[in-house]
Amino acid sequence: MLDRRFRTNIERGLRPVGQNLKRTGVTADHLTLAGVVMALGGAVAIGAGNLPLGLFFLVLAAVPDALDGAVAKASGTASPRGSFFDSVADRVSDALLFGGVAWYFAADDRGLLVMLPVAVLGASMLISYERAKADALGFDAKVGIMERAERLILLGLGLLFEALLVPVLVVMLVLTLVTAGQRFATVWAQASIERPDPRARRRTARRRARASRAQLRGAGGGTWRTRVAESRRRIGRE
Repeated sequence: MLDRRFRTNIERGLRPVGQNLKRTGVTADHLTLAGVVMALGGAVAIGAGNLPLGLFFLVLAAVPDALDGAVAKASGTASPRGSFFDSVADRVSDALLFGGVAWYFAADDRGLLVMLPVAVLGASMLISYERAKADALGFDAKVGIMERAERLILLGLGLLFEALLVPVLVVMLVLTLVTAGQRFATVWAQASIERPDPRARRRTARRRARASRAQLRGAGGGTWRTRVAESRRRIGRE
């Protein structure tokens, strides 16, 4: 939700920063990788019980994630490869951070609470898959009230106030599941609208192309026979 509303303005504001970073030789891939490293640091800090340090690393992980797109556009290196790398890195970072929370609960002997961050992670992977699959099929699944930006903000709130960590994860899980339902319903509605089969269109185009080639060959053949007959008449007259 926040991503859709503010991404354009944020990218516009970060454009000068991206241009300055480009001059230093820093690439978008460097920033994406730095974000994963910061997420790893956050996971270790959270798992060790140092939640304020985990919050610090969470913020550090978010900064490169916001800047890598700006650097890619400023340097003219934005590409499907970079987008793929960024998406995979986001999933790895999420797994590390929520894995760190599960580690923290396990070390604190919280029992079944260990499964709460695991459930949030699983639900977040589900909505990411729904969007990726929808994009691959030509549908739009960019809907939902709990996307990655909202999850990171709520996680930061839980790390800042330890007493809120469990309630925040519960809210996060519920809203992420609601988002999964929203995306499923949206894509289902789009996919239920009958659309022309692209394979049928290709078959029709191939048939028309073959018919056109046959007509051209026929026209060419008729012209050649006409020329031969005309040549024979000329020879006969001579």
